[in-house]
Amino acid sequence: MAFNYLTDDVEQQKQRARYRARQCVIEQSGRYVKINDKNYVNFSSNDYLGLNHHPEINQALAIGADKFGTCASGSSLITGYSYAHQALEHDICDWLNKPKCLLFASGFSANTALMQALGHKSSHLYLDKLSHASLIDGALSSEAKVKRFLHNDIEQLQRLISKNQQAEPHDDELNQVIVSEGVFSMDGDQADVANLAKIAKQHQALLYLDDAHSIGVIGKKGQGSSSLADIDVVMATLGKSIATSGAFVACDKNLADYLINFSRHYIYSTAISPALAWATKKSIEIIQAEHWRREKINELSKLLTEKLSQKIQLIENSSSIHAIVIGDETSTLDVCQQLRNKGIWLTAIRPPTVPFNSSRLRVTITASHEVNDINYLASCVNEVIQ
Repeated sequence: MAFNYLTDDVEQQKQRARYRARQCVIEQSGRYVKINDKNYVNFSSNDYLGLNHHPEINQALAIGADKFGTCASGSSLITGYSYAHQALEHDICDWLNKPKCLLFASGFSANTALMQALGHKSSHLYLDKLSHASLIDGALSSEAKVKRFLHNDIEQLQRLISKNQQAEPHDDELNQVIVSEGVFSMDGDQADVANLAKIAKQHQALLYLDDAHSIGVIGKKGQGSSSLADIDVVMATLGKSIATSGAFVACDKNLADYLINFSRHYIYSTAISPALAWATKKSIEIIQAEHWRREKINELSKLLTEKLSQKIQLIENSSSIHAIVIGDETSTLDVCQQLRNKGIWLTAIRPPTVPFNSSRLRVTITASHEVNDINYLASCVNEVIQ
């Protein structure tokens, strides 16, 4: 029978405790999630700042729908680019101090599009080993020469670039791009942004950062990695801290013009909903003004670190993401289920998303959580992980 691999491969996933299945969320509001008629304290949400269901953002969405419609009705190069999109792009440029901004349907498509655009046959791409799958896919599908440096290993990155320049000493048009995440999605640790920017400047390379998990959370006004150094190209999603949907790329005019003319992901995709763009403007306004949300995440993150037993293998960091490493897939799934029995919703992260034997619980702390939530989580984790 044809296509046997469809069932065979899924069956192998089950045998290796790597099978994935969707869960239908009935309700989701800040701290809680309702799944299969049961309420859980939710520690798997990327709504880091707790802005989902914010009344002012909801109101802006409704106003945007009335003014511009719920659908863009075309790509940005036909009739899909509305005043709502333009106004949002201008706000993002002001926020991150960038000349140009383009909106994309998703972070995955934005990353893939940019890696292909910057991945010219004359280019060299240097990716952090833990870069998101969309960056890796985009880089490998480009025409560029691709190298991956060990996670946050600045010295190895420096050696790779120097070796490459020695091999091509007379190439005056050596196009080099350093690629990293601002905050890494599975470990929650932060890139050494200042040193990456320094190396990029030293070697006349571009620095590209996926700021999906930094935007909103890092910086006095939530500018993400842009608050730490001058980043040449910033990509960030709208569906996490910003609490809407889509993504943006902030860059210079030359790259923006190139993408508008040559990026298939941008040219042939329907623009994001103008109503969502209008709601996103309001969300970014709130993010810049309400620094207390970032302060609360830091306070609760510190509390979790203090309350967890020392026998728990926690990857400590200053972001919203806290990885509790357990090891093998079966044990991780077992711990996950025990916590769900206690009313805590966490997701087991397993290979190939993370390296073999480093399966983990990915805990996300948001501004919606309270001290009692963190105390309860720590108590339950200490109890079920022996």
